[in-house]
Amino acid sequence: MKLKYTIFMMFISTFMSFGQSNETPNQDTSLRFLEDIGEVVISATRTNKNQNSVPLPVVIINREEIINSNFVTLEEAINEQSGLITIPDYGGGEGIQIQGFDSEHVLILMDGVPIIGRLAGTLDLKRFNLGNVERIEIVKGASSSLYGNEALGGVVNIISKSPEEGVRGDVNYRGSTWNTHDINTNLGFSKDNFGITSFFDHNRSEGYDLTPETSSKTVSPFYNFTSNTRISYAFSPKTSLTVTGRYYGQTQDYSIDSSNGESTIDEWNVTAKLDADWKGVELCGEVYISDYSTFEFIDNAQSERVYEARYDQRLFRPELRSVFNVNSNQEFIVGIGLNHEELVRSSFWLDPSINTLYSYAQYDASFFKEKINFIVGARFDNHQEYKSQLSPKVAIQWNGSEKFNLKTSLAYGFKAPDFRQLYFDFSNSSVGYTVLGYNAVPERLSELDNQGDIIEIIIPISEYRGKLQAENSLNFNFGLNYNPSKKLLLDANFFYNRVKDLIDTRVIARKTNGQNVFSYHNIDEISTFGCEFNLKWIPSDNLRISSGYQLLYAYDRAAIDEFNSDNVFGRLAPNQPVFRLERSDYFGLLNRSRHMANIKIFASIPRVNCDVNLRGTFRSKYGLFDSNNNNYLDDFDVFVDGYSIWDIALSKEVLGKFRVALGMDNVFNFTDADNISNIPGRSIYSKISFSFNS
Repeated sequence: MKLKYTIFMMFISTFMSFGQSNETPNQDTSLRFLEDIGEVVISATRTNKNQNSVPLPVVIINREEIINSNFVTLEEAINEQSGLITIPDYGGGEGIQIQGFDSEHVLILMDGVPIIGRLAGTLDLKRFNLGNVERIEIVKGASSSLYGNEALGGVVNIISKSPEEGVRGDVNYRGSTWNTHDINTNLGFSKDNFGITSFFDHNRSEGYDLTPETSSKTVSPFYNFTSNTRISYAFSPKTSLTVTGRYYGQTQDYSIDSSNGESTIDEWNVTAKLDADWKGVELCGEVYISDYSTFEFIDNAQSERVYEARYDQRLFRPELRSVFNVNSNQEFIVGIGLNHEELVRSSFWLDPSINTLYSYAQYDASFFKEKINFIVGARFDNHQEYKSQLSPKVAIQWNGSEKFNLKTSLAYGFKAPDFRQLYFDFSNSSVGYTVLGYNAVPERLSELDNQGDIIEIIIPISEYRGKLQAENSLNFNFGLNYNPSKKLLLDANFFYNRVKDLIDTRVIARKTNGQNVFSYHNIDEISTFGCEFNLKWIPSDNLRISSGYQLLYAYDRAAIDEFNSDNVFGRLAPNQPVFRLERSDYFGLLNRSRHMANIKIFASIPRVNCDVNLRGTFRSKYGLFDSNNNNYLDDFDVFVDGYSIWDIALSKEVLGKFRVALGMDNVFNFTDADNISNIPGRSIYSKISFSFNS
């Protein structure tokens, strides 16, 4: 602990001394820190809008932060933002948690179109290399009024770089611990009406092992490849066509005892977008096609296939939208589209497909000399399996002065059950448990019972002859921004989310082998609420500091009622007597930390053309699982202790076209092998970049 404190104070002192430099500052760098509140935001309103005029909680990770922090993947960038955390989940993926919502309720977009491939509700965030990313936009709170399904908690939109005038490009290489190597290149050309940009990345790693005493690695060796090309052509000043294609492929090798296996991922998507301006009305026609497939197998020592699984999801989405500029202060957007999804997967009861027709409209206006910004909108989804969903939203911002504004929003969100929750049919061959999708229960549970595999049916099959309901939420945000000077920005946001019909798992039967049969059901209501505070400060021209903090409460309303009624019991150990639990013993929902915080310190040293930064994040304790078997998380269950992660980086420009960087992630080598699989320990890296243009 003393060593950690000493190192931390050394860095603080160093940064402060850099910040007092009398050298002429780089104005673009120093001012950029606070000017990012004026950056263009697309995700919040689906129109170009400055961040400081959006009456919604929005975070932007710009290109400068990505480069200076040496981020490689989306996961790294997300973990350093206020109120955001990535959490490992089933299937080896990682999900993004926003305002207490888990990853199933956070929609991830790339250039405005949805990313597919949620194996267990999560997306593998390492699929998204940031080498060609211009910025990342994060909208916190329900966004179903524009984006429909999966956007209860928020939206993350990864926006790639557009072609720039002339010939431009860069080549980047990063080598780090665990024999990890990443090399990528950006190539771009633009002249007159034509533009093209291409990105290629190759990443290879030996993986890492948090449990060397076991026969398998925590993360097995892998390599992947990403390519992304965007071509644009302007037929006239008012008409243009943009075609984007992306491919991602990964291969990973497994070794477990004497068995060996391999998993592969192949993902591709193509977007064609035609933009036109007809008599002052902006028109856009877009067609999006995506396919995500995986295949994995395990062979024993005799080269006999003991496990094999396939997953193939396809999405076809045409959409038409238009923007009417009534005048300089009023804007109206309408859109209509279709989602057609198909899935072929091992351990599924059938091969499902779902169609969803949708339409949306939004009115955006400024009144009283732009003192008031008002947004009202709604989206209508006609889902093939469920009743129609109407998702309204209203948001208002009051600009009290150039230094102060207030913003508030009220929005409805929904999430229809996914393919897994409806059609899953999986039995673990080694442990013996079974998981059934809601629609699969009547037929498959009856079959298991007739085969003599069931000793007790806990939930009557008749309860599964209806429909699993879509989740729905009501989201409220109230925030303020205070900018007393060009060197200081303060903002705060208070949020409340009420979710009904949340989909959760439960035991529905017990098997003769002593294991359980699980399925999905709707629970009555949960709520998440709290607040978030952020500070950005420029004490000098060459020193920039930011920090953030989130307080979160996440509760099951039925649990509160049970605790208040003195109906919940616990025990210290399986062989210990039970005792009655108090309301104060109830902690809340699993995997939610009460406190999260971050700090970032960026310093420039003009005399040697060098940048250095220190970045730290903190997450307080959170519940891991219910060891009391009382169905609730209480103070006597299993928790993961709070922890902090510190990263440092140093970069320098050389000869005008080269940039070299050295860094260390997780400086103090924090690991928790038993509970946290996605924090590998200390990593040391070096990076070199070469840029050119003509």
